[in-house]
Amino acid sequence: SVSRASPNLTFVPACLPPDPVEVEELQHFVSNSKRLFVMTGAGVSTESGIPDYRSEGVGLYARTDRRPVQHAEFVRSASARQRYWARNFVGWPQFSSHQPNKAHLVLRDWEKLGKLHWLVTQNVDALHSKAGSQRMTELHGCTHRVFCLACGDLILRSELQEHFEALNPTWKAEAFGVAPDGDVFLTDEQVRNFQVPACRKCGGILKPDVTFFGDTVSQEKVSFVHQRLAESDSMLVAGSSMQVYSGYRFALAAREKKLPIAVLNIGPTRLDHFASLKLNSRCGELLPLIV
Repeated sequence: SVSRASPNLTFVPACLPPDPVEVEELQHFVSNSKRLFVMTGAGVSTESGIPDYRSEGVGLYARTDRRPVQHAEFVRSASARQRYWARNFVGWPQFSSHQPNKAHLVLRDWEKLGKLHWLVTQNVDALHSKAGSQRMTELHGCTHRVFCLACGDLILRSELQEHFEALNPTWKAEAFGVAPDGDVFLTDEQVRNFQVPACRKCGGILKPDVTFFGDTVSQEKVSFVHQRLAESDSMLVAGSSMQVYSGYRFALAAREKKLPIAVLNIGPTRLDHFASLKLNSRCGELLPLIV
C-alpha cells in the first residue's frame, strides 16, 4: 500500500516552492536523458516522516547529540548490541510502517517508462522497494533484513521482532524520539534487562543487513554499481548532500565520464561546484512536475 496522504514535513527543511525556471531546466535535463542513473538519499524519505542526519535545524545531528552505532562497537560489544536491539525493537513497528511518498512513486514510474536505467539508494528504509522499484541497488543495505555474522543466514526483520517478543514477554519501554534508521532513544536503565536472541542456526551474532558507520560497502556491490553507471548517459542525485564517500565516489566517476549531473536537494551538497544543474526544492514536490 502507498500513502496518498499529504507529505509529512516535520523533518523537511524549509524551502521555497519550485521555481518554474528550475522545473523547465530539470524537464530539459530528464528529456535529454535516455539512460538515467539516479542516486537517492535521506531527503527522498523525509517526506514519508523519516528524519535524516544532516539537514539544518531538523536533522538528527541538529536536534540531538545522538550518533548512530559504529560497526566496530556493535561487533565487539555485547552491551552495545543489547542497547542497539532494544532501541530498534521499540522503534521497529513505527519505522517499518512508513510508506513511499510521491518522489518514490515518480522514480518507479520513470523505471516503468524505460527512462530510469538504474536507481541506487543510500537509504535503508525499503521505501523504493515498497513503491515497486526493481532496477535498484540498496547501497547501504536494508533494515528489513537481518543476517548472522558467523554463518550468513538471512532472516526477515519482522521475523526477528517475533523472537524479541518471545524472549522479552514483560519488557516494556517508552521511546523518546526516533532516528533515521529506526532507532529510538532509551536510557541505559531501560535496556539493561532486554534479551537478544542469537542465530538459530549457529548461535552467532545477528546484525541488520546494513552498512553501519565505520564499515565499508562490499567491493562486489561497488563494482556492480560502477557497471550500471558506465551504461548510463546522465546522473540525477535526489535528496542527498553526498557527504558520505560511499555514494560520492559515483558522482566523481560520473564527472570523470563527463556525464551531465543534476542535483535536487534542499541545502548545499559536495557536488554543487561541478553539477550541471542544482535545484533547491523538495523531491516530492518537484519530481512529479517532470513529464
